[in-house]
Amino acid sequence: MGRGPVVPEEPPWLREGGLRLAATILADHQRLFGRALLARSHTWSARQAAQELFGATPVVLAHDGGSDPRLIYANAAALRLWDRPWASMVGMPSRLTAEPLERQARQGALDLARRQEAIANYAGVRVNRQGRRFRIEGARLWTLQEGFGQPLGQAACFESWWWL
Repeated sequence: MGRGPVVPEEPPWLREGGLRLAATILADHQRLFGRALLARSHTWSARQAAQELFGATPVVLAHDGGSDPRLIYANAAALRLWDRPWASMVGMPSRLTAEPLERQARQGALDLARRQEAIANYAGVRVNRQGRRFRIEGARLWTLQEGFGQPLGQAACFESWWWL
């Protein structure tokens, strides 16, 4: 008895939860910074927005609102920079994106962004999976909210970085 063609599984960022998360990241950036994270994103379908965000040039990350936040989103630029596949990056404690000596400063910026809902021009040092250090500058950090203003977590994006 023959089987039909095997249909590949959708990538996580194009599944229902990924579509909602991409929409939230884009909408909350627009709401808090008064400008679109990606040009023309307001004209895209949910699926196109999620695909464009995943493939965007700026590094985009998001973590949940837990006591030890875990990454819930990383676009392709973030995956390349941290040298990790989606399956090992998403779900990882977000504190591990920074070296131990940088974590307190990182947490301070996240706390400030939580209190103010958003901050711009954050700079810091991060470390990838191989232990390679890099500096980020001009980062934007913002609070993510799901329906009815419930906190969902935080997101970050940056374009300026270099290896140390």
